Amino acid sequence: MTDKDINREKRARDAKWYVVHTYSGHENKVKANLEKMVENRGMKDDIFEVAVPTEEYMETKSGTKKLKERKMFPGYVLVKMIINDESWYLVRNTRGVTGFVGPASKPVPLSDAEVKALGVQENVLPPVDFKMKDVIKVTSGPFENFMGTIDSLNVEKRKVKVFVSMFGRETLVELDFDQVEKV
Repeated sequence: MTDKDINREKRARDAKWYVVHTYSGHENKVKANLEKMVENRGMKDDIFEVAVPTEEYMETKSGTKKLKERKMFPGYVLVKMIINDESWYLVRNTRGVTGFVGPASKPVPLSDAEVKALGVQENVLPPVDFKMKDVIKVTSGPFENFMGTIDSLNVEKRKVKVFVSMFGRETLVELDFDQVEKV
């Protein structure tokens, strides 16, 4: 894991969720536009996630039931970010955004309880202390109790590729971070 990844994870823990008001019916467009602008302007270290809270419901029409999805708060999008002049400007000037929710467009972060109630709070994952060429032991799955050497890491997907010795040959297998431990 590089210093840049560690710094980004640390900043992500410090980021807060904010509510952004949009034109009604444009929530998904705003989400897509904002994510694209964050990518293009290299602001992944300030704006971490954009969410449109939805809920599933059963619709009965002509005697048949269908599972459908609807927006919980039409006209609103949630953004996990660290507020600074640049990030505020980017969100505020995204097409379809009318402003932040708060007094005089001054963003007010949601409390942890509010975020949890909305169902957008992701599970906080423990930091990863694996490095290339580390020797590990597989703790679960079909390769349980095998020893191996790390070949590559994918921190975003939380996957690791490991060479394990099987039938006298080195075989590359992909495992989740929670399936392995350092020796």
